[in-house]
Amino acid sequence: MTPSLGWLSALIAGFLSVHVLQKLCFPYFWRDLLFLLRVMRYGVNLELFKLRSRVHTVLDRFIQQAQRVPDKPFVIYEGSVHTYRDIERRSNRLAHVFLEDVKLRKGECIALLMSNEPDFLCVWFGLAKVGCSVAFLNINIKSKSLLHCVNCCGAKTLIVGADLVDSMNGILSSLQEENIQLWAMKSHTEHTHVHTLLDKVEAASEQPVPASLRATTSLKAPTLYIFTSGTTGLPKAAVITHLQSLKAAAGFWAFGATEDDVMYIPLPLYHSAASLIGIGGTIELGATCILKKKFSASQFWNDCRKYDVTVFQYIGELCRYLCNQPPTEEDMIHKVRMGVGNGLRPDVWREFQSRFGNVKMCEVYGSTEGNLCFMNHIGKIGTVGRSNFFYRLLFKYDLIKYDMVKDEPVKDQHGFCQTVKKGETGLLLSKVSALSPFFGYAGSKQLTERKLMRNVFAKGDAYFNTGDLMAEDQEGFISFRDRVGDTFRWKGENVATTEVTETLGLVEFIQEVNVYGVEIKGHEGRAGMAAMIIRPGFSFDGSKLFEHVMRDLPAYARPLFIRLQEEMEMTSTFKQQKFQLVQSGFNPSSISDLLFVLDHQQQSYIPLTDCIYHSILAGERKL
Repeated sequence: MTPSLGWLSALIAGFLSVHVLQKLCFPYFWRDLLFLLRVMRYGVNLELFKLRSRVHTVLDRFIQQAQRVPDKPFVIYEGSVHTYRDIERRSNRLAHVFLEDVKLRKGECIALLMSNEPDFLCVWFGLAKVGCSVAFLNINIKSKSLLHCVNCCGAKTLIVGADLVDSMNGILSSLQEENIQLWAMKSHTEHTHVHTLLDKVEAASEQPVPASLRATTSLKAPTLYIFTSGTTGLPKAAVITHLQSLKAAAGFWAFGATEDDVMYIPLPLYHSAASLIGIGGTIELGATCILKKKFSASQFWNDCRKYDVTVFQYIGELCRYLCNQPPTEEDMIHKVRMGVGNGLRPDVWREFQSRFGNVKMCEVYGSTEGNLCFMNHIGKIGTVGRSNFFYRLLFKYDLIKYDMVKDEPVKDQHGFCQTVKKGETGLLLSKVSALSPFFGYAGSKQLTERKLMRNVFAKGDAYFNTGDLMAEDQEGFISFRDRVGDTFRWKGENVATTEVTETLGLVEFIQEVNVYGVEIKGHEGRAGMAAMIIRPGFSFDGSKLFEHVMRDLPAYARPLFIRLQEEMEMTSTFKQQKFQLVQSGFNPSSISDLLFVLDHQQQSYIPLTDCIYHSILAGERKL
């Protein structure tokens, strides 16, 4: 053998050895590297904005797409096709109305209360075109919370969808007292204090308003306020900057979606998943989205087949609802190749793919206001994201030891937090830095400060507290374990126990109440349960409590179960003890306290019997 052939053989053998070693020890190395390079490329472009005099926003990208592919369908809603040009022109008309009739000015914040429909986007874009930030209001919130949301973001104008105007009856006088003008997406109205928009839109120009109105020089300028339930009770307005909206808009692209994909968006637009990732992602690609007023499990696959859907958004509950539908011969006849969302349980994940085909499920972890995001680009079942050496170089996060009984982090002798070992469960914290800023909440520095933990590992450091218990395995996959504190998740919504507690506390026969979430077999998240002490001289009235929660709480926040107690357990720091209550669940055969369950047929809270309990576990009782 010649020397050159010897060297060549050795080189090939070396490459093969390295390849085998990489496959055995670092099986995800190349996929991690390529994904990270893809994301970093987008991030570099964002950083370059800082060097320019003008930031290129999601709205700018939309206008660019409307010029590039004007006749391409942007939104298909209830069978009607709205092209990029259609939405562009209608949002221009609305922008003129906002300037000339509503008298809005650049820099104002406008509250928006609308259901899913194309005009939600037209109003949103129209407001952005005149330089206004927009506060998306949850359409399920009631009078007290609604007024709070409008006030905390400083809005003096509220725009309401035509189907929601009647729900304003109870607060019209309060809005008037606060000097908040109400505009409805209607041509006429019988309400004397409600102004109309549609009659003015038809006469407005469809030419663009001056681009200088929407121009911004900072990625950190607020563009949206999206409300999130937290541990402080009433909804909090998370500040969404152009930086955050641009990052979210890259989600579909990062997972490999293209302009040829058709997105299915059945989630509410007032949430960040649908608006920032769904609509923003569609715009970034120049793709088409199917927008639904609300999710329907029975219509889902028919819609997917009808519109050739290839990518859909989900929350864990959504996929379970689909799996619970009766099987059909057409279950695998569709073009859906990818789902993007969060909260998908491993058992539902497996069942979904087994029944509906090898649809790649891309889990995304991150809160609306958070400064950290995990993306499960590998598709490993049961994990919400992936970390690795490269990711940790860019983003500093830690899992710290947390005492569930005391409801507080475990500290060492110096008063600093302690990290958990690989595979152990810990509280997820994300370091606040120039690369991972935390923009907080509108209206209150105190609310923003409460989400931060300071002096975590060293004096002067600051971390965003996610409130989530997570675990990271030896391969770097991140799994969600539970939520801590005063928030739990039910039916895709965060339930703030403090707000529910305050609402129940207004009932005359309740002296003290402790709200928490309990797991129900076969259901995502936790169902609301309230332990309460009855005021002396009073008795429990299930009908009165039913009437109260139906009137003052959104459906997802209403406690399904009631537990009557003689006294409340407290922690050493005088907080209500929830851990033992959560652990004991709602089984009447193992709990000596009286238990009640929400019953819509009898319009009351009725005694929770063994029979009812087993019917709930069997999935026979609608919750």
